[in-house]
Amino acid sequence: MRVDSAQFIISNSDVKKCPAPTLPEYAFIGRSNVGKSSLINMLTGRKKLAKISGTPGKTQLINHFLINNTWYLVDLPGYGYAKISKGERRKWKKMINRYLLSRTNLMCTFLLIDARIPLQDNDLEFMNWLGTHQIPFVIVYTKTDKLSKKNLSDNLNNIRKGILKYWETLPREFITSSQSGLGKDDILNFVDSVNRDFRI
Repeated sequence: MRVDSAQFIISNSDVKKCPAPTLPEYAFIGRSNVGKSSLINMLTGRKKLAKISGTPGKTQLINHFLINNTWYLVDLPGYGYAKISKGERRKWKKMINRYLLSRTNLMCTFLLIDARIPLQDNDLEFMNWLGTHQIPFVIVYTKTDKLSKKNLSDNLNNIRKGILKYWETLPREFITSSQSGLGKDDILNFVDSVNRDFRI
């Protein structure tokens, strides 16, 4: 798939105000500062579609982008950001959970994991929550260009071992780099194939 058009549609905190569920939808989520905005911009070929910030927790709303006038890419707030109040974290979690549980057109959730660091408890917790609620998801490893091939291989193997303590099989994985464009075609082709199964 080639991305010919990508436009921002709406930001909001109320799932009821999301666009009508008439097109397939893909959510992107991960720990704060995992590189989500950079990945979205790389996939769409638009340098400023998603706002990039050096400050974790920048994304605070549900952001819908219309891609090729045929599917929605949804940028969700990151989790695990410590520098906000517990009340604010609960509010974000409630908003994200409500979105993931209620969107009938949500085809898949892309769970972003930083390949540079060990598997985090909140990544695993969120993964298990998705599994418990039978929400389809895949894993996207980010920032892989910042590691040597050996370190990347070692880190990914350790992450996989951590996942397999709770899962019988590994979810589908994509290895990406927002710098080099690694993984772009694989993810877009995956979306293209899943879109064919969409029914209103």
